[in-house]
Amino acid sequence: MARWTLTLSSIYLAIVGLALMFATRKFGVGAVPEDASTELLALLRLLGGPFLGIAALNWLSRGGGGDWLRTVLIANAVGFGAVALNDVQGVLSGEARELARVFLVVHLGFALAFGASLLRRRV
Repeated sequence: MARWTLTLSSIYLAIVGLALMFATRKFGVGAVPEDASTELLALLRLLGGPFLGIAALNWLSRGGGGDWLRTVLIANAVGFGAVALNDVQGVLSGEARELARVFLVVHLGFALAFGASLLRRRV
């Protein structure tokens, strides 16, 4: 299960990272104002880099094991869990755009999958 979760999450994170860097306005439709400052757009582009880095880490960890894999699984469970909680808050408060409901399902799914991968490894 860990291998598939790492593979799918690396693809997802790479797509998000590339979208933030190269299609910032389109990716942020409904969240980024039409008249967004160049500073805001630059910040969003900058955030694409860590997404690509985590995507690479997950991709390269697919065949790993032991403490290294445990560390990567925990980090992903915490990261996706935190983002899912943020999505829940945004959806329940009505502050998030409609697309946030889709992201909530995706992020919660990854958080649960990483948690299940940890449990299956008896960590």
